[in-house]
Amino acid sequence: MATWTWRFEKSDGTETAPAVEPEEFSTQGDAESWIGEVWKDLLAGGVDQVRLFEDTTEIYGPMSLHADE
Repeated sequence: MATWTWRFEKSDGTETAPAVEPEEFSTQGDAESWIGEVWKDLLAGGVDQVRLFEDTTEIYGPMSLHADE
């Protein structure tokens, strides 16, 4: 069974620790619902962008958390 996870990054692509502890998700929809609920907290905590992975495969990203971009 696939595991969906987020990678949290600064705007330059370096990995950073998220302000909200992420979980592992069993579906892409669950992962996207979670990011939709917490993105403002992540942004306030210093995360600029995220990438979504299915196991070790990058599905998409970087996706900016800055709403004005």
